[in-house]
Amino acid sequence: MKTAASAKLKIGLFNRPEKPYVHPYVGGVLLGIVLFLAFLITRNGLGASGGLNRLIAAVEDIVAPGHIDQTPYLLKLAGGEKNPLDDWSVPVVLGAIFGGAVAGILNGRSKFEINKGPNISNRTRLILAFIGGAIFAYGARMARGCTSGQALSGGATLSAGSWALMMCIFAGAYALAYFLRKAWN
Repeated sequence: MKTAASAKLKIGLFNRPEKPYVHPYVGGVLLGIVLFLAFLITRNGLGASGGLNRLIAAVEDIVAPGHIDQTPYLLKLAGGEKNPLDDWSVPVVLGAIFGGAVAGILNGRSKFEINKGPNISNRTRLILAFIGGAIFAYGARMARGCTSGQALSGGATLSAGSWALMMCIFAGAYALAYFLRKAWN
């Protein structure tokens, strides 16, 4: 949905005709096949938060290696001679980022815009998005996995904790939506 409130910048590759989305059932089947292949080939499911932590630990190991060696959590990722990028989750995260960017460009969906309701400023929308993302990222670390790892990989293996977490995420989202609905009306 395109509104006058959307800020758009179209240049070069970003000025392509928009193609329709894949049917949700087809997308679900394809995602299931990818998840099955991930378990079969790597003996791991899909998830992003672990790979992002390793990318951050790699940068921190360059900037402040002493801090890495003094923090028990980070020591497991990059302490001493360990390479934080030597993990299956790093290529998964990089592939998701670059693959999503390429798919967005090729399908005409890449554009600079801020989606919001008419009664909210761009600044407020960006602040709310940042706060929500920070809370969700912190929660992903507390839950020992992001929604893709918990819902897809944990749900596929019938992990009771993953199912409980996803029910709590949906319940929390519905409860919070009541208070934030004015941002979209």
